[in-house]
Amino acid sequence: MNELISLTARELSEKLQSQEISSVEATQAYLNRIEETDGRVHAYLKVLNEKALDSAREADNRLANGDNTSPLLGIPVAVKDLLCMKGVETTCGSKILENFIAPYDATAVRLLKEAGAVIMGKLNMDEFAMGSSTEHSAYGPTRNPWNLETIPGGSSGGSAAAVAARSCAMSLGSDTGGSIRQPASCCGVVGMKPTYGRVSRYGLIAFASSLDQIGPFTHTVYDCAMMLNAVSGHDPLDSTSVEEAVPDYTENLDAGVKGLRIGIPKEYFIEGMDPEVEEAIRDAIQVLEGLGAEILEISLPNTEYALPVYHIIAPAEASSNLARYDGVRFGRRARAKTSEFGSLHGMYAGSRDEGFGEEVKRRIMLGTYALSSGYYDAYYTKAQRVRTLICREYREAFRSVDVILSATTPTPAFRFGERMNDPISMYLSDILTIPCNLVGLPGISQPCGFTSSKLPIGLQVVGKPWGEQAVLRAAMAYEGSTYHHLAIPPL
Repeated sequence: MNELISLTARELSEKLQSQEISSVEATQAYLNRIEETDGRVHAYLKVLNEKALDSAREADNRLANGDNTSPLLGIPVAVKDLLCMKGVETTCGSKILENFIAPYDATAVRLLKEAGAVIMGKLNMDEFAMGSSTEHSAYGPTRNPWNLETIPGGSSGGSAAAVAARSCAMSLGSDTGGSIRQPASCCGVVGMKPTYGRVSRYGLIAFASSLDQIGPFTHTVYDCAMMLNAVSGHDPLDSTSVEEAVPDYTENLDAGVKGLRIGIPKEYFIEGMDPEVEEAIRDAIQVLEGLGAEILEISLPNTEYALPVYHIIAPAEASSNLARYDGVRFGRRARAKTSEFGSLHGMYAGSRDEGFGEEVKRRIMLGTYALSSGYYDAYYTKAQRVRTLICREYREAFRSVDVILSATTPTPAFRFGERMNDPISMYLSDILTIPCNLVGLPGISQPCGFTSSKLPIGLQVVGKPWGEQAVLRAAMAYEGSTYHHLAIPPL
């Protein structure tokens, strides 16, 4: 493996700033890695070879002129294919957006460009971010670099797999019910969902607008903090973006956890949890306790309702958001002649039937039903009320603890096809991550061990609203006392 791609983003940044290496050299090393491995992993939907090298040359010019304003200057990154990038095809993993060229940059993409990051390409995902395995992409599945017969998680499977396979230094994904943290766990990397409203969603192709949030995938906690610094902040173009001061997340990361109160929800050691996952999490608790953290058992009894609440609210919002894809202004239009449809609505239905995959259709139908006359109060309104109860429960829990710790997923990555015909089993992959989205809390997943079959296990740390610093601090302390993050897939 080329030495450059084995470096963390922090190490790479230091070598770029000292001009020990050039961004062109680093970018070419990653392009070579993509060519070498992505035929097997399929993390990328589009590789921007020439654009990336042009950006790298521009970064080298800035570095040569003494520009040290951004630690991401010259760093090769990649973005999930639901973030618009001007002049580049943005498909959201769906045939209905095939050949859609974004006319503008998403705010997160613009901020990466302004920071001088080199964007290598667009990454594979479950169609419209609906899935937990990246098997629902219209352009084929992504494979887990640790075992190519297993899923990389989803929906940001391409973003996690690209970092794990060392085909980019960092990446951006999105998290609606665990879609950053769950694939980070499956692929043995660090993945963070910030507080809802911390990172602008402008230019993010929406799945569920009250749940979606953009966040980073990296090799280390420090790298995660670096990337979070670059993309955080208020954006007037996003009505849900919050005017909350953004601290420097890389400061005081080494403060340790002495005196930090860590809550362990007894409900999170669920029935059916893989014994090796439970053992790894209990070992992690002991490590943090040994570092001086105060471990407290807490109770979050409404956790059991989070999954059904999510699977009413998210499809309902998806039904509304995806109504715009009708084959008229943009996106795919059904191939039949207009006269064959019999009506305008027939053309809409034909375009949507051709363009959407089975999982997307399933969720649109579920959401439309939940919002329909006669069922709105019975399902959607009731789900929102229970969501409020879950929010209150977490608010109460955070009166006695600073962060909450659990497994990220109850099992390691499963084999391809294992859950494709069992949607309920697939949805259970997110049972430990969904509450974080319903409440809008920040959460991180980091490597905390491996199963006997060499599959990664993830540790989840969840914080208070705007409590990213405490989450990163706890994650950094654990990372600094273990070696799981140093492991490299056999790919």
